[in-house]
Amino acid sequence: MADIGWVGLGLSSALVAVAVGVSILRGLRLEASILWASLRALVQLLAVGAVLTVVIDPGRPVALAWGWVAVMVAFAAVTVRQRAPDVPGVLPLALLACSAAALVTLGVLFGLGVFPMEGATVVPLAGLTLGNTMTATVVAVRRIVAELADKRAEVEARLALGQASSEAARPYVRAALRTALLPQIETTRTVGLIALPGAMTGLILAGVDPLDAVRVQVAVMYVVLGSVATTVTVVALGLTRRLFTPDHRLVRIRREAT
Repeated sequence: MADIGWVGLGLSSALVAVAVGVSILRGLRLEASILWASLRALVQLLAVGAVLTVVIDPGRPVALAWGWVAVMVAFAAVTVRQRAPDVPGVLPLALLACSAAALVTLGVLFGLGVFPMEGATVVPLAGLTLGNTMTATVVAVRRIVAELADKRAEVEARLALGQASSEAARPYVRAALRTALLPQIETTRTVGLIALPGAMTGLILAGVDPLDAVRVQVAVMYVVLGSVATTVTVVALGLTRRLFTPDHRLVRIRREAT
């Protein structure tokens, strides 16, 4: 079982120094960003670790873990709004997308008994789901807005020919959703051949049998793929409605969102 301890953690920070050195040598001017990101990650993870020690304690009710998931959903939605501030109505849409992804994926995993419902499984699986959901939501909303803004003349021509807004927007929304989904599909396709994913690596370092680690990792990959697919579907439906008026006119889209 791997236990690097505080000394090992400190020594691993030498790799941060490598990144800083590369930035200095190549004139990237990212030294402050690298140091701040590394420090922030350490503080955030230590704080979350302290909270999770209480939340996933086997002696505490699993409702506490679900409460933590609700907080994670809210923070994910707020983060999406911060990363795509010019997308109209993005906060409620992100909240809906993240909630839907969590309900669908966790509902399948716990409803079918793939994992036991306890704090130690609810919180990590929700974290995996929401982390990828958040990223996919940002990509999807920004690309949908960019596609419709760039192809405005084509969309309006389709509308003028009598197509409904959903039909007129379909090819451009499809292109945006492919952009959001393809990275996760490629990751799923090449996993194990090029790199060992995080969950599997962590389990092996913790002393778990590799085949057991593989089963968990594959389930996790399916969780991520399902959550991303759910997210982009909800985003496509919700945002398309917001970008068209009830009488099927494309609203004015701010170019900053592209």
